[in-house]
Order: sequence, then structure tokens, then C-alpha cells
Amino acid sequence: MPENPHPDPLSLLPRPRELTTDGSGGLTLTSATRVSADHAAQGTLSWLQRELGAATGLPLATGDEEDAQIRLSVDPGAGLGREGYRLIIDSEGAIVVGNEPAGVFYGVQTLRQLLPTDAYRTTALGGAEWRLPAVSITDAPRFQWRGAMLDIARHFQPKREILRFIDLLALHKLNVLHLHLTDDQGWRVEIRRYPKLTEVASWRTESQLGATKPATFDNRPHGGFLTQDDIREIVAYADARHVAVVPEIDVPGHSQAAIHAYPELGEVGEIPVGTQWGVFEEILAVTDNVLEFYKNVFDELIELFPSTYVHVGGDEVPKTQWKNSASAQQRIRDEGLADEDELQSWFIRQLDDHLTQRGRRLLGWDEILEGGLAPGATVMSWRGEEGGIAAARAGHDVIMAPTATSYLDYKQSERPDEPVPVGTLLRVEDVYAGDPVPADLTEEEARHVLGGQVNLWSEHIDNARRLDYMVFPRLTAFAEKVWTEGDRDFAEFEPRLRHHLRRLDAAGVEYRPLDGPRPWHTRPGLYGWGYQPGQEAPEQGHAGA
Repeated sequence: MPENPHPDPLSLLPRPRELTTDGSGGLTLTSATRVSADHAAQGTLSWLQRELGAATGLPLATGDEEDAQIRLSVDPGAGLGREGYRLIIDSEGAIVVGNEPAGVFYGVQTLRQLLPTDAYRTTALGGAEWRLPAVSITDAPRFQWRGAMLDIARHFQPKREILRFIDLLALHKLNVLHLHLTDDQGWRVEIRRYPKLTEVASWRTESQLGATKPATFDNRPHGGFLTQDDIREIVAYADARHVAVVPEIDVPGHSQAAIHAYPELGEVGEIPVGTQWGVFEEILAVTDNVLEFYKNVFDELIELFPSTYVHVGGDEVPKTQWKNSASAQQRIRDEGLADEDELQSWFIRQLDDHLTQRGRRLLGWDEILEGGLAPGATVMSWRGEEGGIAAARAGHDVIMAPTATSYLDYKQSERPDEPVPVGTLLRVEDVYAGDPVPADLTEEEARHVLGGQVNLWSEHIDNARRLDYMVFPRLTAFAEKVWTEGDRDFAEFEPRLRHHLRRLDAAGVEYRPLDGPRPWHTRPGLYGWGYQPGQEAPEQGHAGA
């Protein structure tokens, strides 16, 4: 007989803003249960019928508003705030009202959590009672940007895994998927105008194993890319779940793959697609032809991604090649720039102007502050909080993603059997404790903090099972941090998390158990930077290479 626990309403996650319960009532879903939605909530109704219908085996047929037991509607006048919702369940039925369609979707996600955990399976097992407890919930998110970055450049994740990742973001009421599409080790998006980017730059001959010195390799080619139709499908799939997909093309550093395809983009001619992890001196030239190339690339991206924001990277740009480049030094003189830092700022400003003219906003890692920030740019602060603080004080919008609380490739314990341990310790409770708003900001400055993001760099994440292990349950802790207002107490959160893990079990998520890795999770003898017994750790970059 399948497990059929009746969840405590207080096990909801993220924790809602206001919740009251009535133990005397509730609603049991049966084959006679009807559902309805107004026009603006039709998308969520379709999602509910498809997902919950499959898990319960119930038809959940569409009915009239008068005879439906579950009713969905959008009411901008309900006073629920951006993305807010109200969920009321009693013996007569369940009502979900959202301030906008996204709010209705989040209300239905909460409704699903109130059912037994088998509601997260893809087919009915039989024998369950699908009862919803009597509750009244009013809820809305703390931040407008609740994001996760997935690096598919270092190790490619195919479309099916990206779609699954979107479902898991939506389950946690997260609303941004930041796709890191290019890096030294691969180019992952089709650009019609420049076919070599996917013909030759989308694969490498081998991949470094761990980060030991001297480097060792797996002797296996690795590659893959998303076609433009794949991207359109991903964007549409995410949009139906109220997740914005933000593309990143990393410039002017982390560009070895692009330079391999088109050597004229670089300063030194032909180079291979990168096979090692870290920060390398090969960077883009700053010629008119290079700028034209990337403006054309971004124009194709804009056709594919409706997101307001376009991420241009801007991180970890060694300046050695520019110091020794006649064309770079001439550009510095022609533009009246002080040095190579200002040259990078000039390069980013050209892209900022181009994106602004097309109605988009440039987003970049906090290095774009160096040499002067482009006027319309938004800063993603990763090197601690300092970049975010400086940008907010200068009047720029900020997304906080500091390594200490946001880098999900970092090790989850100090145990010697933790697989490919990287970086500094980042436990579930560490993710939960960090706050996206730096304490040093004034109330006015803090308004520039749009929200927070966790980042998953994939040098050591070569398959979907490893991805699950690194992401969950830390992403669950992050989701509550960026959704829920007020004080947070990990001791109060942990019991709700333990119940939530049963939902993840039902959904097939291979998360890291709270008591440590299972034997099949381990990678004996393979270490990342920051954990190399008897060896000096190599220089590494923000990707946790």
C-alpha cells in the first residue's frame, strides 16, 4: 500500500505569510470533483489537471464556477501584492485567488503541498485518500528575483533535464532560471549567423577530472548544444510555470570556445576549446569586428529569450593580453581610457547601449563595476557582498549571489567521502541563514536589491544525478529565504524540510541525505579545489573550478 500521510499544514515550504487552520473540516477530492478557472487562470488550470490528475488518477474535469469544488481566479483588486495569492479550503471547496496569474500558480503549488506526498508522482498508485485540510492562507514573496543559475557550458545538460529543472524551480516558487550558455569549455546555443559556434565550439576533446596537480583527464569527448527550437521550447515551458529564462553569453573573458571557432575574435590566433577548469588569459580582442560579432549574437538571443535581462558575464578577465596587444592599447588611447580596467568597462558599455536600444537590460557579474559601471547595468554580486553594496549605493539594481551562501557547487560537509569537495563549507543551514539584503545598506539603498540567486557551476557535475545531489535540499532552504518575510529559525525549518524530502522522494529527486552521502554518491580519490590532501590547491575562479 503506498504511503498516505496526511501532511500537517505547518509543513508548507516556503512558509506562507499568514496561515490559519480549522481541524474540523476539509475537502476530499474524488472522481466527481470539478475544477474551474477564469480566463486569466486557464494556464494554471491546465497545469493542475495535467499534473495533479496524473498523480491522483482523478479526472478533475472542468465544470462551471457554480458547481466546481476547486476554483481559480485572478483579481488584481484583491490587494494581495505582486505574485501574491489567497487559498481558502473548507468542506465546500477550495478557492485560489491571485493578484496576477503567477499568484494563482503559486497558490496551486501550495494546494498540492497540502495533499499526501504521492501527489508528486507521475501516476496514481491507488489506495490514497486525497484530502485537503481546512486552511486559510494569504501569501506573497519577499523578493521579485528568486533565481537559480545552471551552468550548461562546463558540462552540458540536455533539454529534458533543463525542463525537469524548471519544474523543480516552480515547485519551490522560484521564478528565474539563469542559463550560463558559454564558457572556455563549450558554446551551448545555436547562432544561425555563426554556425561554427556549435559545429566546432560545442565540444571538447576531454575533461579534467577534479582539480589535482598535475591535471588528469577522462579521455572522453564531451559536448552538446541547444538548437534555437530547443530554446523556444524551454522558454515556453518555463513561461507556463512563471519562470523567466535569462541567457548568459560570457564576455570578454571565459571565451576560449568562441575563439576556437573564430580565431579572429581573440588576441593570439587559434586555440583549442578548453579542457581544464580555472581562469585563463585568453580573452576577446576589443576591435570593431569583435563588437559587431557579439552584437549580432545578442540580437539572435533577443529573438529567442523574451527576458528583460540579458547577462553578459564580465567576470574574471585577466588583462595580460590587452597589455601586450597593439589594438587594445590603441583603443585605450582612442577612447581616452586610463587603463585596461576602463577598457573592459568601455567594452561592456558598448553592449549595454546595444541592449538598451532594443529594450533590454544588461546584467553582469560584479567585475563590471571595475573601471566604471555601464549606466543601465544591473549587478550580480558574487565576490561577497561588497559589489552589491557598492552598486546599490550608486543607485544600481542588484541581485545577491555571494559565494558564502549561494554557490551550490561548494562542498556540503567536511566528511572525507563528500564527492569532489570544492570550495568552502556550505551546508543547508548556511544557505538558510544568509540574507540577500546586506546589513550595511540603508532602507533606501536596500530597495535596489531585487532578490537573490544560487549558482550551480558544473565543472564537477557531469550528470543529472550529481546535479540533484548538489542542488537539493539546499535549493529548498534558499527558496524559503527569498520567499518568506520575517525572522527565520533553522530549528523551526528543519522539521518542515524533512517532510518536504518525502515530496522530493515522490518526485524522483536524488537529493543529498541530511546525514551525508550514500556510498554511490562518493567519488573516492577525486578532489576539487579547496580540498587536496598533501597538495597545493590551484588558482581557481568564481565557478569553483
